[in-house]
Amino acid sequence: MALLWDTSLLLRKVKDLRCLTPRRHRVKEKWAATRPKLPPTRLAVHHFDATYSTQLGQLWPSVRLAMLSERKYGALLNNFSHNAVLAELKAQGCVDFISERETEVPSCLEEKSEEPSDVSMKSSDVDGEQLSLSPNIKCLVFPRGDVTRFKPARPDKNGLLGYYLMDAASLLPCLALDVQEGHSVLDLCAAPGGKTLALLQTQAIRFLCINDSSVSRTLRLRKVLHSYVPKQLLTNENLRITSFDGTKWGEIESNTFDRVLVDVPCTTDRHSLMEDDNNIFSKSRTGERRRLPQLQLELLLAGIRAACPGGEILYSTCTLSQNQNLSVVEQAIYQAREKDGIHLQVVDLRPLTRMFGNTFHFAPDLHLGEMIIPHLAANFGPIYMCKLKRLT
Repeated sequence: MALLWDTSLLLRKVKDLRCLTPRRHRVKEKWAATRPKLPPTRLAVHHFDATYSTQLGQLWPSVRLAMLSERKYGALLNNFSHNAVLAELKAQGCVDFISERETEVPSCLEEKSEEPSDVSMKSSDVDGEQLSLSPNIKCLVFPRGDVTRFKPARPDKNGLLGYYLMDAASLLPCLALDVQEGHSVLDLCAAPGGKTLALLQTQAIRFLCINDSSVSRTLRLRKVLHSYVPKQLLTNENLRITSFDGTKWGEIESNTFDRVLVDVPCTTDRHSLMEDDNNIFSKSRTGERRRLPQLQLELLLAGIRAACPGGEILYSTCTLSQNQNLSVVEQAIYQAREKDGIHLQVVDLRPLTRMFGNTFHFAPDLHLGEMIIPHLAANFGPIYMCKLKRLT
């Protein structure tokens, strides 16, 4: 009994029993059961650092800092609301960046090449006078460098909100689309509804088709429209809301629309950096993320087929990724010509950069389309856009 007591006392004092274990039975300690799990936002940062540092070069550190900072918003005025919010917002120091724009061109834009780099992508002769902006679209922003937040919009006597808060750069694709009186318009990937609402503000569209392939996102879109647009307009036969597969639209309605907006699903760079919920960089969505360029190409080709000869298509994303921007447009131009016999002309969007160069920060030296990149003094974007015209 005494011998057992002495043995247990000895074992308590000896903390490392490996010296008492035969060498052939010793095993290495297990350091970790699994690899440490990184949140999707961290994975997005790593991916963007590896990709955009090469793509943007010296611009990336400042763009990265801006994207990790609080974004800036604009207030799209709702013409259907009876609230007199314009004077109220201007009293707070806001300006309508569309009607009160300055025409001085920032130096970074003056250095842009005047000739397109590819003959097959020759730009059309669009200048500032030919690109007419709808006087009914008004979007107020705080001045450059002012990070004041907007207050939530209030409903009027009919329950319609006075303005819609959105990234003001998201409005540029709608302005670039250049909708004219009597046009028929297709918004192929419409949710969450900001650009659709902007198109409705023009009050010039003869027929508007609003589509999103996701049923849940379409429901959210309907909810947004009901908060801003009168019921009689939403039930009008000149407005149609659908939830079809956008990649098949060319088979549903081809050669139909004067204007087509193709605002495709993308990596939504800001959301991917800031929010873990519904993040495309989640491990479970890796396959979906890798398939994005192919999906974007199919959607753009469907939009091209849906446009009538002489019609115009506006492709846009909210990512900096060259694979989702320029590469998709280049492939679409080639495939439309080779497979469908559709010839396209790239429309020069430099007039927009000259109009709004003091509100937004544009990426220099893009040979195809234009891109608003985030900047701490003008923290809008990223938004990429490229306009195509179907030749007759």
